[in-house]
Amino acid sequence: MKKITIAIDGYSSTGKSTLAKQLAKHLGYVYVDTGAMYRAVALFAMQNGYISNEYFDKETLINSIPNIKLHFEFNPELGFAEMFLNDVNVEKEIRTIEVSSYVSKIAEVSQVRSKLVEQQQEMGKNKGIVMDGRDIGTVVFPDAELKIFMTASPETRAQRRFDELQAKGDDVSYEEVLKNVQERDYIDTHRDDSPLVIAEDAIEIDNSYLTREEQFDVVLELVEEVAKSL
Repeated sequence: MKKITIAIDGYSSTGKSTLAKQLAKHLGYVYVDTGAMYRAVALFAMQNGYISNEYFDKETLINSIPNIKLHFEFNPELGFAEMFLNDVNVEKEIRTIEVSSYVSKIAEVSQVRSKLVEQQQEMGKNKGIVMDGRDIGTVVFPDAELKIFMTASPETRAQRRFDELQAKGDDVSYEEVLKNVQERDYIDTHRDDSPLVIAEDAIEIDNSYLTREEQFDVVLELVEEVAKSL
């Protein structure tokens, strides 16, 4: 089949990354987790004292963008690429509830978005890529051959995220995770720069009651239909 660009957007904790990894592995495509890139910038801001519950030194972060080096390295044992921040593997650190609480604020910063979108577009110039995030089908790859928009109820997403964090040994409550999901939804859909919206030509999938296998089968069929039509 002809290689295409697959853009997967949607709300937090809808399983975008899981689906994207499955597709990339099955198709032999490159997978890029753009959320990990924003999380890494959030971690950088935290490590340098630019953001906390009380304040956000946005200007200093913007001035520090040239000092933020991001890249992915494939881990054959895990079967996917891990996020590196200034040559340090931060895959585990960026998945905490604390980073989650700041990442949407970081993603609101236009200068950060501009820099990361530029990098993401460069990664996908040769097609054969699966990329997930919030603005992939609308901003990063508006001409993507297949655009998926994933959604599920906040309660369902919070439960999934809670179970995931509990399995990692994180001490969090369901209520705390639900609040984080709802806050991220609001920020993501109300920011001025590239808000989370459904692209006009995107296919919406509500996976509230779908298993990972069912979801994968549905999307893989869409991929095959699109690729064969080219």
